Amino acid sequence: MAVAAAASHTGDAARPMTASEKKVILASSLGTVFEWYDFYLYGSLAAIIGAQFFSAYPESTRNIFALLAFAAGFLVRPFGALVFGRVGDLVGRKYTFLVTILIMGLSTFIVGILPNADSIGIAAPIILITLRLLQGLALGGEYGGAATYVAEHAPHGRRGFYTSWIQTTATMGLFLSLIVILATRTFTGEDAFKAWGWRIPFLVSVLLLAVSVWIRTKLNESPAFQKMKEEGTTSKAPLTEAFGQWKNAKFALIALLGLTAGQGVVWYTGQFYALFFLQSILKVDGYTSNLLVAWSLLLGTGFFVFFGWLSDKIGRKPIILAGCLIAAVSYFTVFQQITTVANPNLEKAVESVKVSVIADPKECGSLFNPVGTRKFETPCDLARDYLAKSSVKYSTEAGPAGQPTKIKVNDTEVPYTAGMPAADFAKAASAALQGAGYPKAGDPAIVKMSNPFDIFRPQVAKVIGLLFVLVLFVTMVYGPIAAALVELFPTRIRYTAMSLPYHIGNGWFGGLLPATAFAMVAATGDIYYGLWYPIVIAVMTFVIGLIFVPETKDRDIFAED
Repeated sequence: MAVAAAASHTGDAARPMTASEKKVILASSLGTVFEWYDFYLYGSLAAIIGAQFFSAYPESTRNIFALLAFAAGFLVRPFGALVFGRVGDLVGRKYTFLVTILIMGLSTFIVGILPNADSIGIAAPIILITLRLLQGLALGGEYGGAATYVAEHAPHGRRGFYTSWIQTTATMGLFLSLIVILATRTFTGEDAFKAWGWRIPFLVSVLLLAVSVWIRTKLNESPAFQKMKEEGTTSKAPLTEAFGQWKNAKFALIALLGLTAGQGVVWYTGQFYALFFLQSILKVDGYTSNLLVAWSLLLGTGFFVFFGWLSDKIGRKPIILAGCLIAAVSYFTVFQQITTVANPNLEKAVESVKVSVIADPKECGSLFNPVGTRKFETPCDLARDYLAKSSVKYSTEAGPAGQPTKIKVNDTEVPYTAGMPAADFAKAASAALQGAGYPKAGDPAIVKMSNPFDIFRPQVAKVIGLLFVLVLFVTMVYGPIAAALVELFPTRIRYTAMSLPYHIGNGWFGGLLPATAFAMVAATGDIYYGLWYPIVIAVMTFVIGLIFVPETKDRDIFAED
């Protein structure tokens, strides 16, 4: 009967979408857009949230705590995949991803009304972190449900195209969150936004939640799951069956290392790390950086659907692996070009100014600090940390034992002795660096947008074009991934089995990329060194995927093993 059910889909690839199928895609995609909107709000407003909920600590510490709370949402996503994946395979797709959006939306709304630390003390950050964990758990269950639900409604030969609409949702959610934040900032003014206006984007999410829940309540259960339920063939223990039996567990491992790990790092490099690179390394102001990324996302979003459609023609595997490989061999060139255009004086300084830290090797430890919790104390570490945060390319040279630390900028030496106030060293070092050619913040040569439509100036257009190239890599790896994952696993454990590798690949390999990449930059003194992280992972995925990942586009997803 499973073959017969699948056969009814065969040959449907050429027909247009039915009204019912459009409704399925709209409901799944729209709800997931809202989920990602909720999730990204916190990331975009982490600095303000740190000031509101971790105000008892110094600024640098509160920012660290805010980012760690954000990271917690990524870390728990695989656990959400296990919890809600199991429920989805036991109870049904529709019910489960209705629950996930309720948890996500209500958690976000509560952040908008949550009193800050000045009002309720330590309870504020505790509640905030709890809400972040709930958001991460819900998102861990949302994607697998939406992708599975759409794929099980799609006609044979069009699963890549149908599920690609789900793939647009993360980018659209990020885009929507950026637009709402920019609009609110413009309406309230910066001071009011920092004081209370930041709550508005969180509160607005309740309207999005209401629309999404209303649409999803109108849906029916997926035909594949309904058929299994009627025949009594649903899994009794989806976790055990998915990961306790090697025949299924091996595909979960292959899906992680040969598909989603590379897809995750390419996705986060093209969107989050690109934004971080503009702001923290190239010193482009936040308003301009957000607009540049938002325009690149807007221009690139349609390619998710294009590559999903193309994967129905030529396969999922060649497109995803090609995206990983092309991204890996292009990243250094593209990011160097972004520097050339966005901050030309920084590029000149990186190439022409020689900066070195000369210190007793015993005073120099590792600066690798991806979670931002370490406190540097020796002059050598403090000097290198200052240079890294100032986007200065430097090297470390061993000096005589017991010699005070100094930085050398071309022929100018700036000492940093033990006990010297950090502000005095920063002032002296900044003067030497700027005298040698390093630009200061606000340099008029740095790309700047005065309004959202200031996109026709050559410098702005070139940066958007380069960011669009990064987004194009994202669409190659992400557009076909939902269909590829759905097709790897049998219906009875599909929700559980596909969700875990997806969320480890994206939540851990991808979600921790910005912090890890910047830690690599700080540890080496090379503003491009962090790119080795996504490059190595993407190449690994290409090799493993080429050898072990099967092509799945012609599989009958209604058949049971």
